[in-house]
Amino acid sequence: MAGRIARWGAALGLGALWWWGVLRLALVPDAGALEGAVAAGGWGLSLLPVHCVPKAGVVRAGARARRRREARGAREPGAS
Repeated sequence: MAGRIARWGAALGLGALWWWGVLRLALVPDAGALEGAVAAGGWGLSLLPVHCVPKAGVVRAGARARRRREARGAREPGAS
């Protein structure tokens, strides 16, 4: 239970920090590099889970692609 509370607290705290950076960049004329780094870092981290694939999934996908290439090569006349 304590771990769940800590995770939620960290997520809410980091989310608030990100929103502070974004809103300060948008609304305050003298916002600087710190706010930009916070906003860009949070946005970059939001993309991370989309591009992370377990290694086993990558290996299976590569094997499927190889089988498709081999099957396509066997069907095409004149293919080497």
